Amino acid sequence: MLKAGVGLGAMAGLSMLPKPVFAAGETIKVGILHSLSGTMAISETTLKDVMLMLIEQQNAKGGVLGKKLEAVVVDPASNWPLFAEKARQLISADKCAAVFGCWTSVSRKSVLPVFEELNGLLFYPVQYEGEESSKNVIYTGAAPNQQAIPAVDYLADNGVVRWVLAGTDYVYPRTTNKILETYLHDKGVSADDIMINYTPFGHSDWQSIVADIKKFGSAGKKTAVVSTINGDANVPFYKELANQGIKATDIPVVAFSVGEEELAGIDTAPLVGHLAAWNYFMSIDTPINAAFIKDWHTFIKSDKRVTNDPMEAHFIGFNMWIEAVTKAGTTDTDPVLDALIGVSVPNLTGGYSTLMPNHHITKPVFIGEIQADGQFDVVWQTPGLVAGDEWSDYLPGSKDLISDWRKPLSCGNFNVKTGKCGGAA
Repeated sequence: MLKAGVGLGAMAGLSMLPKPVFAAGETIKVGILHSLSGTMAISETTLKDVMLMLIEQQNAKGGVLGKKLEAVVVDPASNWPLFAEKARQLISADKCAAVFGCWTSVSRKSVLPVFEELNGLLFYPVQYEGEESSKNVIYTGAAPNQQAIPAVDYLADNGVVRWVLAGTDYVYPRTTNKILETYLHDKGVSADDIMINYTPFGHSDWQSIVADIKKFGSAGKKTAVVSTINGDANVPFYKELANQGIKATDIPVVAFSVGEEELAGIDTAPLVGHLAAWNYFMSIDTPINAAFIKDWHTFIKSDKRVTNDPMEAHFIGFNMWIEAVTKAGTTDTDPVLDALIGVSVPNLTGGYSTLMPNHHITKPVFIGEIQADGQFDVVWQTPGLVAGDEWSDYLPGSKDLISDWRKPLSCGNFNVKTGKCGGAA
């Protein structure tokens, strides 16, 4: 278990706070846009629950601007076009001041035009492929330089020279793997030492694919799997690894979408030693994390429920929004966006995360080994916080782009060579 820095003090229990008085009939609506059914429910349902907890806690503190927060929960059901429909409902019909939601990049891409058209505000809490910076999105999950690149560097430093890039077939794995493939080639890795495989959402028959991975790793070179497999397909994937006797000492797997919640449904004993790269683990030992876990268990009425990285991202994003609304004196999108840049709030790992002008936040990076109890033992971490890089330095079409949403630039894809906004391909 990691002892990460000096704690920030436990959050006050709800029972210790006086009951606030709110103006009758006045609420500020907060949208929760997470799949509660379908293939992504295994990951997203918990994010709905933690948002309800955070809203309840804020109301116990007095709400915001003297008004009570009201959660508006919808279920886009792991259906990407339905995400856009539900986003429009939350902004136009329900008049939500902000929306916290999405997991997959395809769901985020689906709702993005809606938020930009209606000038809504989305807090997106999950690691993603980068190559995007929208005025209307706050990216509280990791960019590739805050997860994928450090994970590959860690494995390479530990002798890995052959790479399996295994992902679910959609934009996040494909773009992330494009970045990683270019990065590995730049590091001198040959094409023969990179195997790339994609499977659909919910894929369940892993026997032949795992056999191919096992064969690829039998060439006498240390091999690792870099996994961008998402959702409930992870359960049969890890089970098949165990069935075919692939241990972490043979071919380690580092995952970017498997955390404590996903491991809760798997017999983890055969998976001990496999890895995940995140910006938070439940096992991190700080007073603020201990208080968060205690509050979570009380709210969810179970001390067996775990916490995970995207939950912390919502914790950070929600508190940033509260601070910005308070500072702006309104929930209107544009003043809140102006107030958000530069806001720093406590994270759960012992420090503060700051929203940068590119709408990404600063985060530490951790690599953890799966333990038999489904928790992670942190084996490596960055010495400090890493600022999210929205445009990859390793892709030709991106390396000249920057994002800065402060006036007067107010541009998500400014080309530093041409001096023009709109340089994205």
